[in-house]
Amino acid sequence: MPIKESARKYMRVTTAKTEKNRKVTGVVKNAIKKTREAVKAGDKEAARKWLAVAMKSLDKASQKKIVKKNTAARKKSRLNKAVKALSTK
Repeated sequence: MPIKESARKYMRVTTAKTEKNRKVTGVVKNAIKKTREAVKAGDKEAARKWLAVAMKSLDKASQKKIVKKNTAARKKSRLNKAVKALSTK
């Protein structure tokens, strides 16, 4: 345990930020997973719905610098590509 008060405060701040970041990354991962499952199942409507959720959550995560900008762009691109391929079939 830290001895200095400022170090104790920093530990509290870190735990609070970590919890907040975990929630955001959980939403992102869940949306991506649901989108991929819908694409695999061939469900176009569900895939489109979850794609929109995934796009929004990735944008928010990159805005808050939880996910890097290029990582978010890459994931969005790949998901969009998969959903479009499903639509053309």
